[in-house]
Amino acid sequence: MRNLAALSSSCFRPFRGGLAVAVLALVMGQGTLVMATPEGAAPVVSVAPTRVADLVLLGGGFAAGLREGMVCRVTRGATVIAEIQLVGLRAQAGAALILSLAPGQSIQPGDLASVKVSKT
Repeated sequence: MRNLAALSSSCFRPFRGGLAVAVLALVMGQGTLVMATPEGAAPVVSVAPTRVADLVLLGGGFAAGLREGMVCRVTRGATVIAEIQLVGLRAQAGAALILSLAPGQSIQPGDLASVKVSKT
């Protein structure tokens, strides 16, 4: 697999493309993960460590109802693992930054990222 550090510029610019787009290009070049998920949700494909921040790669994007800037909860069954923010999307893939992580937990492939909905 290509060296992710070689793809990044000297500063990480997730909202203007930067490494998030490069990682999405790698994911899309390797095919997409096909899983049945509800609208507004996508499975975690992997977590890509970088020099600046870890990127959570998702197997869903615009087609799943996700949009850049959305905050999602990452769950494993009924357990909330983390909160992430979407920073780069394509039709069938996405990339997000980790905002918070539950103590003693780590994001793993197969976890589900769902749009966080405020209760009113």
